Amino acid sequence: MASIYKTIRSEDIASTRTVLHEAIPLTGTIVSGTYSDENIKNYAHGMFQSVYDYPYLSSSANHIFDLTLGFSTGSASLSGSTTSQQAKKGNIYNQMAQVLMGYDKNGKIQRFDSDGDLFSTTTDKMDNCLFVNFSRLLVKDELQKGTFALTLGVSASYDTPFAGNRITLKDNDAADDYRVNSPAGEYAVLYAENVAGIDGSPLFNQTGSKQIKAGLLFYQAGVAVLTSSLFMATDSAASPGFLSASVGWESDTLVVTSSFTGSSIEVNANSLRRRIYNIAFNNSVELNSTIYFCHLGANEFNYSANPTYVSGSKIVVKAQSTDEPVSYLTTVGLYSSDNQLMATAKLSEPIKKTPSTSLTFRVRLDY
Repeated sequence: MASIYKTIRSEDIASTRTVLHEAIPLTGTIVSGTYSDENIKNYAHGMFQSVYDYPYLSSSANHIFDLTLGFSTGSASLSGSTTSQQAKKGNIYNQMAQVLMGYDKNGKIQRFDSDGDLFSTTTDKMDNCLFVNFSRLLVKDELQKGTFALTLGVSASYDTPFAGNRITLKDNDAADDYRVNSPAGEYAVLYAENVAGIDGSPLFNQTGSKQIKAGLLFYQAGVAVLTSSLFMATDSAASPGFLSASVGWESDTLVVTSSFTGSSIEVNANSLRRRIYNIAFNNSVELNSTIYFCHLGANEFNYSANPTYVSGSKIVVKAQSTDEPVSYLTTVGLYSSDNQLMATAKLSEPIKKTPSTSLTFRVRLDY
């Protein structure tokens, strides 16, 4: 225990921030196939489906993401339809929208907007959405901007979704082009990068931009919002869809709009999961540090409070009475203002201290 204390001056305290990244690859074989869906957990409430990297009953399993869907009560394509789990699908959309998009000035929940410009137009709203909620275990503090890629199979065949065309959704240029008008933090637009099939043929007739708005990615929340239009057939860039025919979502004869209304959330989650070919992104961990520079003057800390330092009123480390006092430093203790020990820093080896030496220890606390 220390017998004397030295106050650290404010100018000897510095704070730093470091961001660390980790690459996260998720292959489609893990999501669907390798474990014969034993790593897929469905719940009695039927509101979402959880995906694990190993059979979920195993103690080695790690939760990687959840899948669900919802639609706005103002959805034109679904209005008047006989809908399975209609209330739950509406509630899920509203819950996700109020958390990720917030409320307008009239207190109404903002609908998801394809470009993030909430008030510029009202015709670019995403009313029918699929949600991929990534586990905090993978995302950590947030997703790193500009690193996200989701590849989907858009073959018309439900049984062989990767046999034909594939598209890749990316948050292109997100490091410089992201939105901040969300209560959940920063987000960017997901673009469908591949507008041609794997055989090189165009997926639809398109003019203008090579990037098609396909959803939104929320970095701190770790949520990808996909428009159901991705899985509709079309030949218009104004309403982009990538299925080569208007079939193949839930089965080879059922389109995504029919499945959204007539089938359960679990069935639609299975349909999306079967089309995931690959997911890759970098996560981010923010490491905050406080650095203390502990200065030991020449005439300070040359003695030890350890009882074994003295034997018979003599300092045991001195060969002659005329020798300089000496101590060996092994630990730096940081104390509160009322002298309560708050943290300790251990040295890799004892450091010799005499009246002829002055030392400075750099102590870093990470949190």
